[in-house]
Amino acid sequence: MSLELPRVGLGTAPFGGMYELIPEEQAIATVEQAWKRGIRLFDTAPLYGAGVSEHRLGLALRHLPRDEYVLATKVGRLVTGEQPLPFDFSRDGVLRSVEASLQRLQVDRIDILHLHDPDNHFREAVDEAYPVLDELRRQGVIRGIGAGMNQWEMLADLVREVDLDCVLLAGRYTLLEQVAAFEGLFPVCRQRGTQVIAAGIYNTGILATGAQPGAMYQYQPASPEIMQQVAELEQVCERWDVPLRTAAVQFPLRADAVSSIVVGARMPEEIDALIESVHSEVPEGFWQEIAPGTA
Repeated sequence: MSLELPRVGLGTAPFGGMYELIPEEQAIATVEQAWKRGIRLFDTAPLYGAGVSEHRLGLALRHLPRDEYVLATKVGRLVTGEQPLPFDFSRDGVLRSVEASLQRLQVDRIDILHLHDPDNHFREAVDEAYPVLDELRRQGVIRGIGAGMNQWEMLADLVREVDLDCVLLAGRYTLLEQVAAFEGLFPVCRQRGTQVIAAGIYNTGILATGAQPGAMYQYQPASPEIMQQVAELEQVCERWDVPLRTAAVQFPLRADAVSSIVVGARMPEEIDALIESVHSEVPEGFWQEIAPGTA
């Protein structure tokens, strides 16, 4: 992929009501603030609110210069009026999904199109969906092909089997989890020249909030074991005067295999906090203590 990925991207799952549906004007204001603060990578999917996230992102981006940002969405979950959205990696399903995404986003091309969570649909994704994406890439409808998942093992299999430009790894390369870096995904991505986008870097919130009552980890209340791990990370952060959120944001960007991070936001103030975390100075000694051997 000739596309150079920006280091920091905005994830728009919250625009579709990940926990509760935010007002449309708030979603648009969040994108506008992201643009003002220099963010040029925007990630969405039909799954997020059954098209609501794509629609809102399209409204926010429609007056901005199309060549100046990178737009990513996904295929594999088809907006049909059913709930939950059915999986569909067929040729027809992919083409219908792409056409609908282009309409909701109000654009004529997509920069990155990800295969979305094909966990139980590996062969359909490889044998049926991927050839369609390859055609669209050659036609210029999309610029790059990716895959977005919450597991690293199948992403590694996909990188080996088909020509992916990038992968979106959600929640598996964070201060709490680094197995992907050593046991398969990062090495094969380096070998194949596949860029890694790290998402879910707060592990659904706990690496932003800390080990507070009600903290969430992987879409559910954090277990006592996770709460203890995070409390220990917070102790290291306190000794070095580094906010936990800052450490969570900067950690994945230290890996040479990681091109970008994508972070979800619900309001403009969260954009400001993200940018502050990205640019804060963190001593090298802190990294050697909190995550030795991972840079």
